[in-house]
Amino acid sequence: MLTRRTFIKSSALAASASTLSRSTLGASLAHLVDDTPASEKKTIRLSSGWEFLREPLGGLWEVWHSKEIATWQAIEMPHCFNAYDGCDPDVPAYRGNGWYRLHLPVANPYPNGRTLLHFEGAGQATTVYVGNTPVGHHVGGYDEFIFDITDAVEQHRSTSHSNGQQKGPEVPIAVLCDNSRDLDRMPSDLSDFTLYGGLYRHVNLVYVPAVSLEQLHVKVDLPRADSSAEVRIVGTVYNPAGNTTPITLALEIVSSDGKTIHTERVTKMPWPGEALLSRFVLNKPQRWSPSTPLLYQCRVTVTTSAGEYTAHETFGVRHTEWVDHGPFKLNGERLLLRGTHRHEDHAGYAAAMPDDLIEQEMTLIKEMGVNFIRLAHYQQSRRVVELCDRLGILVWEEVPWCRAGIGGETFQEMGRRTLRNMIAQHFNHPSILLWGLGNEDDWPTEYPEVNHEKIRAYLTELRDLSHQLDPSRITTIRRCDFARDIPDVYSPSIWAGWYSGTYTEYQKSLETQRERVKHLFHAEWGADSHAGRHSESPDKVLAEIATGHGTDERGLAYLNTGGEARVSRDGDWSETYACNLFDWHLKVQETLPWFTGSAQWVFKDFTTPLRVENPVPRVNQKGVVTRDMQKKESYYVFQSYWTDQPMAHIYGHSWPIRWGAIGEKKMVKVYSNCETAELFVNGVSAGIRRRDSQNFPAAGLRWMVAFVDGANKLRVEASQGSTTISDEIEFLYETRSWGPPTTLKLAEVHRTDNNVTVEATLHDAKSILCLDARNRVRFTIAGDGRLIDNLGTPTGSRVVELSNGRARIRIAHSRPGQAAVAVKADGISAALLQFS
Repeated sequence: MLTRRTFIKSSALAASASTLSRSTLGASLAHLVDDTPASEKKTIRLSSGWEFLREPLGGLWEVWHSKEIATWQAIEMPHCFNAYDGCDPDVPAYRGNGWYRLHLPVANPYPNGRTLLHFEGAGQATTVYVGNTPVGHHVGGYDEFIFDITDAVEQHRSTSHSNGQQKGPEVPIAVLCDNSRDLDRMPSDLSDFTLYGGLYRHVNLVYVPAVSLEQLHVKVDLPRADSSAEVRIVGTVYNPAGNTTPITLALEIVSSDGKTIHTERVTKMPWPGEALLSRFVLNKPQRWSPSTPLLYQCRVTVTTSAGEYTAHETFGVRHTEWVDHGPFKLNGERLLLRGTHRHEDHAGYAAAMPDDLIEQEMTLIKEMGVNFIRLAHYQQSRRVVELCDRLGILVWEEVPWCRAGIGGETFQEMGRRTLRNMIAQHFNHPSILLWGLGNEDDWPTEYPEVNHEKIRAYLTELRDLSHQLDPSRITTIRRCDFARDIPDVYSPSIWAGWYSGTYTEYQKSLETQRERVKHLFHAEWGADSHAGRHSESPDKVLAEIATGHGTDERGLAYLNTGGEARVSRDGDWSETYACNLFDWHLKVQETLPWFTGSAQWVFKDFTTPLRVENPVPRVNQKGVVTRDMQKKESYYVFQSYWTDQPMAHIYGHSWPIRWGAIGEKKMVKVYSNCETAELFVNGVSAGIRRRDSQNFPAAGLRWMVAFVDGANKLRVEASQGSTTISDEIEFLYETRSWGPPTTLKLAEVHRTDNNVTVEATLHDAKSILCLDARNRVRFTIAGDGRLIDNLGTPTGSRVVELSNGRARIRIAHSRPGQAAVAVKADGISAALLQFS
């Protein structure tokens, strides 16, 4: 919880402390059970009626008197003001002021009740005003915060009335979000992801009585996997007026099957700090796990002379154990953690993802077979962890101390505060397994210095604070080798086959690191892949890579220039290579009985200011889905190892043309979790293969076959017991050789009422498509239309590298008229396409 004292200490608000609200609060107040009619609701989502301006103003007065100097835009919440420019190939994302304004109807139904503004997250520093009164300032883009605006609302209404204005229900609210660079703020401005700006999570208006619950925590103690569980419910009170009337609390605990299993009624005087509200025993608790994510509900109805309302929290019961130098156990049984990572980022929305897209993403993650996720590199939306609770995904969530040395006291206090807030706000989620203390805090270029002793001391402080706030969970960090002994679980840097070494060195790297710490977990491994790019010889680059010197990411190895040979610089960035790398890592991981698990980096492509030279500029392309959640081929590699529902997928659904000599045998790979699979090539069986996870690649489900020149059709039938499933693809086989690229061509390939899709292709002097071409091309348009670009996808960027000699983009063309699209590449004449 952030008290008024720590709020003022950590705040950078220029206004005097006397103008701030009496307190900022924990976030549990938003968990109000509100079944009342819409007109009487106590929690109101502020989605509409907002206006936005992305530029600085001369002062607060200009927010309401800027008609002549600024054009405000009507918007819906949530809103990120980098939704379009987060991956602009030409100009870095905007860093600066974004203003929001709203006339807010305020009608608190409680006599002398408190009116609160609850922000679920805003980037990166936020100042809130009611009328001309600043009510609060929050630094940090990812934790929740609440401001009490009760007094400011009354002050505004009184001032307006004394000035002869009508005393109405609407109150002017202004919010300034600022994502300017700041050396005293976490994360570092050199972080490998975009520090977005805006009100990119929900904003809520919350009414509570004069006395209310500020925070409600359910503390579960399960000493052994097979024992009874002791449950303690503790709470803090929000009582800014110092009310001294008794509080009656009616508690109800409901099991996952809807049965009430415990009730209790308690009457207490308002109390300071945290108080025990109830203690009871669950003799045969329903245990939460990824396979059975059973949840309890805790409902507390609070009654005082000031009014009544009901708060609720969800919780779970589970037992965890990290064996020294050995595996992870959940509820007494070994569980191999099969994980990925997530950034809050999506094409067209950036950080302001709608709830339905968040649910769609988390469902895709679960369907990939994931039982673990690291939320990188900051506290994420409450909806994400709620879905992890419900879907059964264990969570590593971390504070935003990312790629930074040790700054001054303001910087350090931010780390403490965000840790306190993260633990307080997400304490009750059974999915939370690990509290992350930071990421890559040994980065070689960090401000003000990479001082080993100072970093060790600060990391120790955060670890101890975490243990104090939440003794039930342990801590972790990724990649800070000189401090690997400080967190309870450590993840070293192992990027076998990407930033150094080859993927066949993976097991040796794991075994070496196992002996260096008590509890090892492997977070971050994988490869970039440009969706739609495929290779007939993906592993050819490995012959150039030095082996036997480690597989860690060294210095600035993420850059595409300089340093030793490495796949990240010298490879083809094909989906084909990425699948081989994933395949090898997964086959190794399932053979190591001591291994706790890993998290592949990353589930979805995301924007970064540091990688402007990537095939999609300013996008980290290590996802197994694109930034708009289109599955890459590698998604199915994970499914083949991690899921139980029978599946089969022929590699190459996005590979329309393969190439080679006439009669040359080519590999066909099928990713499946079934026992056997039979491949049919142009209607003829190529034989049955039996799955063996250690038979690389594709767990033995591969065939060497000859294709016919021209059209080919592949079909697989995979069997698991009595269940048979199938998959099929069609493609062309090109047997002609091509020369140096000379000519770009542009053609329309698809049209709807509002959009036209065009495709650029690169050919040699004989008009043969150059199927290995990776040239960077630029699309431009003139006339009645616009490019649908800056999506951060291979088909949604006006600057993009070719995939096997081709690239596509869509054009919004919604009214009659003429348009001309052009595409050009260095050293090659532009191609032009006109259409109406």
